[in-house]
Formats: sequence, structure tokens, C-alpha cells
Amino acid sequence: MTDKPTNEDFLRLADPMRRELLAHCYRMMGSVHDAEDQVQETYLRAWRAYEGFEGRSSLRTWLYRIATTTCLTALDNRSRRPLPTGLGAPSADAGAPLAQDGEVPWLEPAPDAMTGVGADDLADVVTTSRESVRLALVAALQHLPPRQRAVLILRDVLRWKAAEVAEAVGISTAAVNSILQRARAQLSEASPSLDDPVGPLTAEQRAHLERYVAAFENYDVDGLVHLFTEDAIWEMPPFVGWYQGPEAIAELTRTHCPAQGPGDLKLVPIEANGQPAFAVYHRADGVYGQFAIMVITFRGDRVGHVGMFFEESLFETFGMPAKWEGSETK
Repeated sequence: MTDKPTNEDFLRLADPMRRELLAHCYRMMGSVHDAEDQVQETYLRAWRAYEGFEGRSSLRTWLYRIATTTCLTALDNRSRRPLPTGLGAPSADAGAPLAQDGEVPWLEPAPDAMTGVGADDLADVVTTSRESVRLALVAALQHLPPRQRAVLILRDVLRWKAAEVAEAVGISTAAVNSILQRARAQLSEASPSLDDPVGPLTAEQRAHLERYVAAFENYDVDGLVHLFTEDAIWEMPPFVGWYQGPEAIAELTRTHCPAQGPGDLKLVPIEANGQPAFAVYHRADGVYGQFAIMVITFRGDRVGHVGMFFEESLFETFGMPAKWEGSETK
């Protein structure tokens, strides 16, 4: 006679899946804070129902179904989380006063340590791929209605069969295929392909990144201009404007950056969305205080996109102090 599963069994078996489930909820929600809430709700629901789990699917599949349902319920009455690029055309005047909107629920970057990017591929741990949580993809997913978002993630990111997706979302297999077709068409207009390879930086990209950091910390605006692609984008929620092209980014920096000269900014490396990222600190009265979380996207060997996130709570999310007392960047 087979013993009934116990709650202790659930905790032992389910806990190693927490990071991959958080990555799934992050793709759905666009916020690491919201994703944590939904993972917590997922585990609570699963723990309560575990004694009735009959094992007709794997525990992982069962948890993903619960997580998907939990996210869809949470998204019923919530607005999507955009980046400024999702709200309109680029700003025409980089020297104009900045406008911010604190009411918009902006997209948030996610620490690699929380989503499992680059985690050791142990027997019971699934490593989250870089391309599946890269900032451009998560931002593009926010343009999809929640159910389309769920279908596309389950089908194209997690590679579930259409019948499995249908059961998870509560629709027919034919509806899955129809929704997936629409979601793919809309995503293709806003994001690189899901199949685009995204890996660690090449030697040339690392060297370019070092020049970028040096130019930033030395307040070498003229030097920064040569490090961007011709169509590079700079955006910085909660400010609603976004800026395209090296000259516009340079003008924005000269006009609005609080740094006055070399040494006023410090870029401390962190890991976010499988991409190069930094906790940026600004020196005032001799003290480096938290300024922004910066996430960088390369296009070839040059910087093609910079997201500057000014939400102060993100420093705690990334495990970074409010004040930087280290002597050098790493």
C-alpha cells in the first residue's frame, strides 16, 4: 500500500523549484516583488492541497499550473507594467525638463540570484536561461493580455505541449493554438526572437563595458558617445521620457545628470536579467548614496539599450547597501 503524501514531503520536494517558479511569475507579473507574492501564494495553495495530489503529472508541472492560475488571478485587476518605450515616441528634446509618473506600475529588473540565471544545474534545479528573463522580452510580454502572456510563456519558453497548456489555463487545445498565434505575432513586433542566443559577454564586449564604466565614472560624456549604437535607447522609469541616439543620450547626461565631474558616480557590478548591470551611486557631501539600478543591453559589441531604474527599494532587492563604502568597483 502506497503511503499518502505528506506536507513534509511537499516542502522537501518543492523547495528546490522556488527560483524557477519565481522566474515564471516574474515573466508574468513584470515585477520581482509581485512575483515573490505570487510564489508565496502558490506554495501556500499547493501545501494545502498536497495531500490530494495524485501524481498524474509531475510535481513541477502541478506547481507551474498553480502559479499560472495565481498570476492570472492577480493580473485581473492590475495594469500592465511598461517601460517608457512602451508608452510613445522618443523625446524630441533631451535638454527639456524631465517629467515623471509615480502612478504607473513600472517594469522592474530582477536579480539573477532570485530567478536562477546561471545557477548550478543540479538534478532537482532547473537553470533559468538568460534569454527567458532578458529585459526586452519581459517588457514585450507586458504588452500581451494576461492569458496570451501565459500561453506564450508556457508554450514557447517552457516548451509545454498544447494540451498541457490548455489544462493549465482552462481552455481548449484549439484555443491555445489560436491564442499562441496572436501572441507570437504581437511579440515579434516588440522583441527579439525567443530563440535569439543570449550568453555571457564576449571578450570584446567585456572590454567595451570596461570603457563604458570608466567613461561614466570619469564623467567623460564625449567618450560615452562612441560607446553606443547609432539607434541606442536610454530610458529611466519613473521618468516617462526616453531618448534615442548617442547625441541625445549625451545631451541628457550633460543636462540632467547630477554628477559634476570625475568621481561623482560609482558603478558597482550586480547581476540582473542575465545582463550586465550596476548599482549606481552618486557622491554628495563626500558620501556615495544610492542613485539607480542600471541594466545594459549589448547590440553586437556596443551598448544598444540602457535602463536606469530609480526605484529605491530595488537596492534592497539586489542586496545592495543604501550607501557605498567600498573603495573600488570590481
